[in-house]
Amino acid sequence: MASSGRRLYRPRHGRWIAGVCAGLGDRFGLPAWLVRLLFLLSCLLPGPQFILYIVLWIMIPEQ
Repeated sequence: MASSGRRLYRPRHGRWIAGVCAGLGDRFGLPAWLVRLLFLLSCLLPGPQFILYIVLWIMIPEQ
């Protein structure tokens, strides 16, 4: 599997709560607002979204 060269991290600037959505957006080439919107829409569905967010907050290193 080829690596894109981008690392997953939580940026210090441009984040709202913990930087998880901003970091995911940067990693996958998406705007942070779109990732935030998708996360908020996913909260309408049943599932462990908040738990996943907290786990990512802990696991993704800060920039």
